[in-house]
Amino acid sequence: MKPEIGVGAFILLGFGCALALAFSSTDVRSRLGGASYSVTARFSNLGELRLRAPVKIAGVKIGEVADIRLDPERYDAIVSLRLSADAGALPADSSAAINTAGLLGERYIAISPGGELEVLGDGDEIVLTQSAIVLENLIGKYMFGNGKPGTPDATAPGADSPSTETP
Repeated sequence: MKPEIGVGAFILLGFGCALALAFSSTDVRSRLGGASYSVTARFSNLGELRLRAPVKIAGVKIGEVADIRLDPERYDAIVSLRLSADAGALPADSSAAINTAGLLGERYIAISPGGELEVLGDGDEIVLTQSAIVLENLIGKYMFGNGKPGTPDATAPGADSPSTETP
């Protein structure tokens, strides 16, 4: 056997291993096929939610964020979720929340299934949502006194209006 053939085979084997590693580390297998359906959800604050962020139920990935766009009328973020049909149909009263993996980890969408018999279909909207909690806002509240008991919270309804109470 000529040395050139052995070197060529070794290089092809290396490329094959690199390709296998790329497929396994990026979880492309879940995007290559399988039945799926899309639902949407509205959020007032996404935090750092990105495209292809995982969608989970009980910590198990059932889909990913397919699209993020702004509603120009309500100024909400509309997030399209691509969910695997293998995960089953979600009840229509399910809720979606943007959570963080760990203290400073990546954002993902956690779905809490409801108990309704009617299910979400392709193109339906998850109505019950909870926006991302931004850590910087929480730290700012406590640093500048808005998080102390007895002081008005800047995000509370009516906090920006003057008080009519007399001391």
